[in-house]
Amino acid sequence: MVKVAPRDAETKSGRPDAAWRAVLVYGPDRGLVKERADRLVRAVVPDPTDPFRIATLDGKTLSDDPARLADEAAAIAFGGGRRVVRLRDIGDAQAPALAGFLDDPAGDALIVVDGGELGPGSKLRKLFETAANAAAIACYADEGRDLAEVIRNHLSEAGLQADADALMALAGSLGADRAMTRMELDKLALYAHGRGRVTLEDVEAVIGDARTVALDDVALAAAGGDAAALDQALDRAFAEGTSAIALLRAVSRHFGRLLQARAEIDAGADPEMAMKSLKPPVFFKQTGSFRAALAVWPTAALARALGRLADAEARAKQGLPQETLVGQALLGIAAEAGQRKRRR
Repeated sequence: MVKVAPRDAETKSGRPDAAWRAVLVYGPDRGLVKERADRLVRAVVPDPTDPFRIATLDGKTLSDDPARLADEAAAIAFGGGRRVVRLRDIGDAQAPALAGFLDDPAGDALIVVDGGELGPGSKLRKLFETAANAAAIACYADEGRDLAEVIRNHLSEAGLQADADALMALAGSLGADRAMTRMELDKLALYAHGRGRVTLEDVEAVIGDARTVALDDVALAAAGGDAAALDQALDRAFAEGTSAIALLRAVSRHFGRLLQARAEIDAGADPEMAMKSLKPPVFFKQTGSFRAALAVWPTAALARALGRLADAEARAKQGLPQETLVGQALLGIAAEAGQRKRRR
């Protein structure tokens, strides 16, 4: 039984234990789920396009025909070599089929399961955390030291090193989704190619556009009481594949920063000093929106909003329609902000 520790997730996804017959990769960071699942596949089959050594099944296929998993796991690849069976869109409904396979596994193929956001009570997650021949790897949004390491390593591979202020700005801009983080860093590396270093000016020129989409748009619109902008930002974020949990956490981080700054103001600081006290600092293009939100939200209201966000995340993990829950929670917060603005 293996619940892979966060510090070991990168290593284990590249070198899975020989005893593992199946690995569940799950969590709110969809980009990181895909990245680690891809690494597991490549650890067994170096060419991820090899049709003879890789089979892919979805949740519906597995539910309709549970024996199909054993058939694929026992199949012999044309030309030899160990196979991989990749399972996509898998949830608790497929847990019985996977439990049956793990009790009596066929063949020697590695089963790689792409899971979504699974709470501690998930049957699928519990199965992989307790089975003797399986493992579970959680994928949460990059933050703090881990995010800085991802940024440094990615830029280093392109022959670049970020200045301290550039790294701080990047850490404040990225991290909610690993795939989005790498895409933005690729753009930055192309922009700074041949110069050896990345400056704050480079970050502002290239990553600035990333700050006006998806997660940040949602957080700013919710805190600013702009229901129309929030509705559009939610549509864009979901269309780009952003998970509901990632959105809730991004908005929670934003409100947490507002609460920190609000506490400084309550202690006597002016708004500018309060914003400068945050680490990382408020992105320069967002200072106006952040300052306006500080004027609208008192400390007690910010704390209540954070409670509503935490409650929405808990309910979203219980199998309820996530996009609907998130939309209702965030639009409710935006409506409160709008009312507060009108009363000023």
